[in-house]
Amino acid sequence: MTESILVPSAPILDVAALDALQAFVERHPRLFVLTGAGISTDSGIPGYRDENGAWKRSPPITLQEFLGSEGMRRRYWARSLIGWPTVGLAQPNGAHRALARLGAAGYARTLVTQNVDGLHQRAGSRDVIELHGSIAHVHCLDCGAQYSRAAIQPELEARNPAIAGASAEPAADGDAHLDFDGANAFHVPACAACGGMLKPSVVFFGENVPRERVASASNALDEADAVLVVGSSLMVYSGYRFCAWAQQRGKPVAAINMGKTRADPLLALKLEAPCAAVLDALGARFVP
Repeated sequence: MTESILVPSAPILDVAALDALQAFVERHPRLFVLTGAGISTDSGIPGYRDENGAWKRSPPITLQEFLGSEGMRRRYWARSLIGWPTVGLAQPNGAHRALARLGAAGYARTLVTQNVDGLHQRAGSRDVIELHGSIAHVHCLDCGAQYSRAAIQPELEARNPAIAGASAEPAADGDAHLDFDGANAFHVPACAACGGMLKPSVVFFGENVPRERVASASNALDEADAVLVVGSSLMVYSGYRFCAWAQQRGKPVAAINMGKTRADPLLALKLEAPCAAVLDALGARFVP
């Protein structure tokens, strides 16, 4: 049965909750840490789901839509033009920094993230496995040429001034709540080397996580004592499977997440609290 501890959102956290999490880490010092969108919300990047695990908006674009429809590509890049700066300018928060300190101290042995924002690396974490890739990079599907997403932004702004001047609320992972009809005129960036189709170097919905990333994470799970989930509802199977595999391998799973997770029945410990507040306090206990 899961020991669920509801922590108030006030800056002062429940001591019993922190004691339970500290004891979990002390019993299982070689942690496999799995992070999701909830760890980056304090950096100003919106998440995908609410506390019940439901979509906050319509689901993101799928790989099939991006590849199969010029209109959907226009819509994707128009929304990205407005939304990408939120991710590109974001800074690591206390949760990212705390995990980096725990990793340097030897506790968070493996850090696997479902996020594409690169904030773990910028906070100092090393050897991060990015399951879904990085929004900071773009590649050509035809010739394989690589570009930085930052280098694409000036072209988008210069060639699409009407959209560049629009105002829209940012959404998860560089998207925006922009009401844009893909039938409208919009300059979609093309590969400077061959004129081919450019795609962000992220795993879209409907696209498989590369096998080598899954294999690397699975091998790391074999060497871990336990799993700590941070800021993820685990509704997407690419993240949930590691909790299922941990149970099969006799490794306990703990979670820090505001609201429901798909793995709730599997959890040995759950703290419903803001990630940054909990990890900051936990990190101070292990790395003064």
